[in-house]
Amino acid sequence: MINIRSFRDLLRLYFIFRKEVKLTVLLTFVIIVLGAFLLPNRYESTALLLVKPGRDTSTLPIEISDRQATIIPTQRDPIVDEEQMFSGRPIARLVAEQYLDDLSRQPRKEGVLASIKYAVKGAADSIIDISRGFLQLLGLAEKQTPVERLAAQLEKNLTVTHSTNSSVMEVSFTWKDPEVAQTVLKSWISNYEQERTRTLGRKSLYTFYETESNATSARILDYKKRMQALLDQLGATSITERLNDVSRNLNDLKGERLNTLRSIAATQAGLDVLKQQMKDLPKEIRIAREIAVNPDRDDLMQRINTKQIEKQELLRTFQDDAPPVRAINTAIDNLQALMNSRAETVQRSQNMAANPIYTRLQNSYADQAASLSRLKSQAAQQQDQLVKLEADRAKAVSLEPELSQLKRELDAADKSYALYSESLEKARIDRELDNSQISNIAIIEQATLNPSRVFPKSLLMLLFAIPISLAVGLLALYFFYLLDQRIHDGDKIEERFGVKVWSSLQDISDQHPQRLSAFTASIYRLYGVLPLKQVPEKGLSIGLTSARKGEGVTFVIDHLRTLLQERGQTVRTTGNAPALPGEILLVDAGGFFSNQEAFVSLSDVDLIALIVEAEKTTVPVLDNALSILTTAFRHVDGIIINRRRFEIPEKVLQFLSRIRSHA
Repeated sequence: MINIRSFRDLLRLYFIFRKEVKLTVLLTFVIIVLGAFLLPNRYESTALLLVKPGRDTSTLPIEISDRQATIIPTQRDPIVDEEQMFSGRPIARLVAEQYLDDLSRQPRKEGVLASIKYAVKGAADSIIDISRGFLQLLGLAEKQTPVERLAAQLEKNLTVTHSTNSSVMEVSFTWKDPEVAQTVLKSWISNYEQERTRTLGRKSLYTFYETESNATSARILDYKKRMQALLDQLGATSITERLNDVSRNLNDLKGERLNTLRSIAATQAGLDVLKQQMKDLPKEIRIAREIAVNPDRDDLMQRINTKQIEKQELLRTFQDDAPPVRAINTAIDNLQALMNSRAETVQRSQNMAANPIYTRLQNSYADQAASLSRLKSQAAQQQDQLVKLEADRAKAVSLEPELSQLKRELDAADKSYALYSESLEKARIDRELDNSQISNIAIIEQATLNPSRVFPKSLLMLLFAIPISLAVGLLALYFFYLLDQRIHDGDKIEERFGVKVWSSLQDISDQHPQRLSAFTASIYRLYGVLPLKQVPEKGLSIGLTSARKGEGVTFVIDHLRTLLQERGQTVRTTGNAPALPGEILLVDAGGFFSNQEAFVSLSDVDLIALIVEAEKTTVPVLDNALSILTTAFRHVDGIIINRRRFEIPEKVLQFLSRIRSHA
């Protein structure tokens, strides 16, 4: 577990896995070099086939190509179908059979070297056959004939492609011999043309289209005869025109009858109004009368005048409120009221004659009654005509489905007849093309003979052997970095395990002065972490432990004791008594995986520090150790990394320093 933060850390990672990376680079380089010289040669033969447009490459069915639908389906690339036919197993089997037949007829080469090669090849084939038979016996492999095995091998070495929107098939075949590759490709193309012509042959189409044309013609004649018989029943030349004519007459007649009914209703209402008006009018009227003044009103007026004169005479003697005056006022008011109730004039005589308005209404009533009778007679006639037209329409409607069905069948038969007639000529042409072995596949480039091998590219492999080896080495370094679980330094320990790293002690096994100085600084850092302020009051006991023995517990205790004594502290490393005030107790509890007494020693200490040896302890071991100590004592106060190594050699560091100083 190492954290990559700079180029120096990356360089350090390389020196950690230097042996593995060198071995990976060396093996990759050796494999590439050996492959450049020992891999079997492969030679390629190519050919180009042009697929010309034609009925063989049309992917549309006859009902789409000859009868355009509303929605045209997406058309596939016909070259893909040709590629599938070209690289299919049937043609591969034919080529394999021909290859084995030609191979069996080839004479055996003479010579010592040829005999040795033949014997070695025979022995290898025998071993392979025995192994294959054993696998087939166990059920791990299926039984295959030599032709099937060779056909599968030929299919793997064949490549058929084409560029986008191109009608040229690019055929490529690779084999260990250039002449054999050319021969196999020629055989493949020849078998493809023969099988394609045989499979796509249309020799029976001409007879089929001719038979269907005659049958369709007979059906058309039968449909026309049946339609004519139905039209004769209607007495019309077309069911559509007949229905339109009847419907138009019905609509017109219904409109007229509706108007007649409206006229009848209006006339009847007018008669009712005339009758009511005639009831309300008198038959005779007054033409002259004599008017005179009402004598009763004149008499009352004279009496009122007399009372007024009497009142004036009384006023000469009495006051206005005197009883005689009041009595005469009352008499005057009564007479005035009586006079107001009488009419001013009265009729003395009158002359009577016939009412002319009544006579006119009576004449109009007679006219309206005659018109009503006429309208009712017209409505009855219109109803009879409607019944007749409804009967005609019902008859036409009853025959219309059959006529429509016959019409649709006749239209379909006409289209089918036209289609069959056109396809009959196409079938005749296709038959003649098949008889003449004419196809829409043209060979624009025959199978080529390429003596230059396509695999392996030895020179290219040798040129790129070193860069590829270095790239593989870097990739291997990255995988080693991902798989490495060892602890190299204190990075990420605190954030992962939640325990502080007190110090990382350098490895001083080589007694290098610079590393001794770094070790002394690490010891002083450990000294600075200790809580020394409590030593004078109650003392301090520190338990130093490790998961396994040999991780440097005694070594750390010795150097820490020396430093504490140099700083004037009283240090004790033996005895089971607790630390006294002013005393520091260092408890050695190393290797608690195999030493159960270590847990007893750590039970009474104030601080517990786990010592981890760099590049030996892994993350799972550290996690397990911390979990055990936490379970036993509920706390681990710190971790000390011992024997930490800085893997970059001093020469490399000095070289980098010189480069940095020059820069």
